[in-house]
Amino acid sequence: MKKTKIYLAISLVAISGLVFLAADHIDAPAVTGNASDITDVYAFQGQNTSNMVFVVNTQGLLSPSSTAAASFDENVLTEINIDNNGDNVEDLVIQAIRKGNKMYFFGPVAPGTTGTTSTIKTNAAAGNVKISQYGQPATISSQNGMTFFAGPRDDPFFFDLGQYSAILAGTAGGFNNPGTDTFAGTNVLSIVVEVPKSTLGNESSLNVWAETKRKQ
Repeated sequence: MKKTKIYLAISLVAISGLVFLAADHIDAPAVTGNASDITDVYAFQGQNTSNMVFVVNTQGLLSPSSTAAASFDENVLTEINIDNNGDNVEDLVIQAIRKGNKMYFFGPVAPGTTGTTSTIKTNAAAGNVKISQYGQPATISSQNGMTFFAGPRDDPFFFDLGQYSAILAGTAGGFNNPGTDTFAGTNVLSIVVEVPKSTLGNESSLNVWAETKRKQ
């Protein structure tokens, strides 16, 4: 599970009756390298400053040769949790799940239940997008005032693992500038959704975290 705090300048498909259960995403053996493995979560103001963008990346360290074969799992629900009153409990969720060659999105909407179990909020269908294929132009869809993307992207996270290991071993006193990007040349599968701030409540800050939940 990943969590971050965001400060704002506030200026369908038949998928029903499915319940999903969260897992531990901190490199647990059951999720490492598969569709449940979250690498990073990002939330930031959109180019349109009236919007927020949420990104969930999964399946890290995909080599170019393995990216084309990587895919989203139809039995894994990706859920973006949004706490807009500071109590660290989700008030809204944005859900994404693959069906065939498309990713379907639901929300932002109040969850049916909070915590580790979820039911897809089919009454809050937001839109869908065809999943982009590796090496092909990105497919983006805009529906109901929201914008959607799902597919492979270059891993945006920068980390110098070699220098970090040297610091831990006591053979280096700090990071280099510039460092060496350990993740250069590797890819992730990304889910991206841009939504109007007006759909997220009226508070000046948000707590945001993401989970993947497998169908039980």
